[in-house]
Amino acid sequence: MQIPSYDNVKVSIGQDSHAFEESNGKPLILGGVVFEGYPGMRANSDGDVVLHSITNAVSGVTCRNILGKPADEMCKSGITDSAEYLKVALGDLKEKNMTISHLSITMECLRPKISPKVDEMRKSIGGLLGISPDCVGITATTGEGLTAFGKGEGIMVFCILTVCKGE
Repeated sequence: MQIPSYDNVKVSIGQDSHAFEESNGKPLILGGVVFEGYPGMRANSDGDVVLHSITNAVSGVTCRNILGKPADEMCKSGITDSAEYLKVALGDLKEKNMTISHLSITMECLRPKISPKVDEMRKSIGGLLGISPDCVGITATTGEGLTAFGKGEGIMVFCILTVCKGE
């Protein structure tokens, strides 16, 4: 196996967090997957903290922050699907001739239990990114209840994205 040169590989971290909002009537969406029976997130968009974290990681490679003015403008025009914000970021990545090779996601939350939907989330995220679900790792923890996320007040997500320059 040939190891790519460092000039051709970039790694970026993404993060996002949101609190639950019991009364907003939104579904809880994580990685493009609906988690029934849980309140949605407090956000102008659909509040998909997983896709927001990934979008931020892509922005770390392209150096253009999508979850700022571009997403705010999209939201004002009625586009609240976080997958659409990610698509804008991925367009920037494509312009730089970069492709995603791996994504590692870690979540901190007491609720919902993530394990039952990990495979569905990996397929959804892989489809959005154009990579195999085998290239999407997802872990979750309660953090032993030491933070607001571990106490069930919201969800925090970190991800590490690895991209390679195309030929």
